[in-house]
Amino acid sequence: MAFRNFKMVGYVVYGRGSFNQLDEIIAPHRKENRPMVFLVDHFFSAESGGNGKPLINRIPVRGNDKVIFVDVTYEPKTTYVDKLAQQLKDEFGTVSGVIGIGGGSTMDLAKAVSLMMKNPGSSADYQGWDLVQHAGVYKAGIPTLSGTGAEVSRTTVLTGPTKKLGMNSDFTPFDQIILDPELTANAPANQRFYTGMDCYIHCIESLEGTYLNEFSKSYGEKALQLCRDVFVHSSEWTNDCDDKLMMASYAGGMSIAYSQVGVAHAVSYGLSYLLGTKHGIGNCIVMNHLEEYYPEGVKEFKHMVEKNKIEIPVGICNGLSDNDFEKMINVSLGMKPLWENALGKDWEKIMTREKLRKLFEKL
Repeated sequence: MAFRNFKMVGYVVYGRGSFNQLDEIIAPHRKENRPMVFLVDHFFSAESGGNGKPLINRIPVRGNDKVIFVDVTYEPKTTYVDKLAQQLKDEFGTVSGVIGIGGGSTMDLAKAVSLMMKNPGSSADYQGWDLVQHAGVYKAGIPTLSGTGAEVSRTTVLTGPTKKLGMNSDFTPFDQIILDPELTANAPANQRFYTGMDCYIHCIESLEGTYLNEFSKSYGEKALQLCRDVFVHSSEWTNDCDDKLMMASYAGGMSIAYSQVGVAHAVSYGLSYLLGTKHGIGNCIVMNHLEEYYPEGVKEFKHMVEKNKIEIPVGICNGLSDNDFEKMINVSLGMKPLWENALGKDWEKIMTREKLRKLFEKL
């Protein structure tokens, strides 16, 4: 048996106020006349009405550094990654590094743009496992939402011309992450819940999957406990909740690094590809209907939805054409490792196209 030898994040800083160390952390990685590029979630821009000014003023801009507000209304597309990378190449030739500040989509963009500064062609060419040939420029990730695990994963999830699939490679993880729970304090309650549930669902899928091992189990159980502390046992949102959810996100991401996710994620990928449904909310929409696969997890999930007074959208697949369903089914069934983790080696006999179609119709 060959054991996976996986690449982890190079350096990790954790703690309230640790964002203040960003300047000294990236200083050794600056190269003469090459800017640091900060990709910042558009939530923090004045135009979007976000109260991001305090954060923007704290970004250590030096010399010809560039701050780009990235549009993450929808999940990142390969065309957007290519456009950003080309824009930087045209303007600067190359850059010292790319720093992603925002939620999972912003961090995925930062990872992808970093890679495309050093790899030829389109990011769509690298959607899959171990297709990236060269290390990107220096990259750092700074989450302002907790739950996606994008800060630790070896993938960057992108929607391409024909599929939604990550650039999974040893070159993808960040060189540096800064985990500062203070940055998540102003997150909208709904958004916080959806990304928090992304982490919760990671844990359920990892802990009940056929790929489970003690490495994944150790991280998954801790992340699950932290999610429960926040969404089941807390009576109000406190700083403590932000601290715990940030560590749940990290541990949940580590849990799936050596295992895999499952049914909710595989189906959610199909929704996202066709309808542009954001990852966290897509997982919630699907999880609502997965009693057959995760009975205890779904029961607890529904309790958390009710307790936290969250509305999960329904009927999003109403009125879709047969062709639309076929597209979603193709994308979803393309996630072979996820299905195998969830249902075992004979998963194709269990999750037929007809059965998956019926599941999509319920959403």
